[in-house]
Amino acid sequence: MIGAAPHGPDFAGPAGRLFSDNPSFTANLEMRTTNSPGANPIIFSGNLAVSGVQSRFEIDMTRTAAAQANPQHAATLVKMGLDKIIVIACPDRKISDIIYPGFNAYAEVPSSPTAGAPAGGFKTDVTKLGEETIDGHPCVKNKVVVTDDKGNQHEYTVWNATDLKNFPVKIEQTEGGTMTTMTFTDVKLGNVDAGRFEPPAGATKYYSVGALMQQEITKRANVVRAPQ
Repeated sequence: MIGAAPHGPDFAGPAGRLFSDNPSFTANLEMRTTNSPGANPIIFSGNLAVSGVQSRFEIDMTRTAAAQANPQHAATLVKMGLDKIIVIACPDRKISDIIYPGFNAYAEVPSSPTAGAPAGGFKTDVTKLGEETIDGHPCVKNKVVVTDDKGNQHEYTVWNATDLKNFPVKIEQTEGGTMTTMTFTDVKLGNVDAGRFEPPAGATKYYSVGALMQQEITKRANVVRAPQ
């Protein structure tokens, strides 16, 4: 779907256990997803803010691999108001807000069925694999297996930075044939303002991304066609 937004880690799900020592932070996040060997990865990057299970991922769609390879595509995104997308996940309230600043609008949608699982429902096993340096940070490379209360296991390779209170500056996971790599830079640990997890005041609210796209793109097209 045009304008569809990627989601960052589900901090209420298994991946959230990787951040249990650092529940609040801001960082730049690059996500690379590959669905098959040799395929070009899908790359998204943006600014991430996290407080407990809540997260805010601000994505610049003009910085995706597709937009970087095709400047005309990037220009079209800007023209259509789709160059910036913000995803606010609030699994404790079982909703996510998909915000389109170019439209001054957002869609409030239900969280994924797996979101909001209680942290106590997970068991974490860590095995040290070695030591490496990532982006200048000395790291312990670990295999982390998170088991949920139904016995499902989720395996990650994690680089924990010893100079950032063991923050996971790089995470790799292969699940369901898809490999995802998350790299965090410019990490700042500490509390995040609660206001960052609220939709913008005055923005038009919708209950699906499809309805938002239909209404807002139609309104924009009508403005373009209006006589001067």
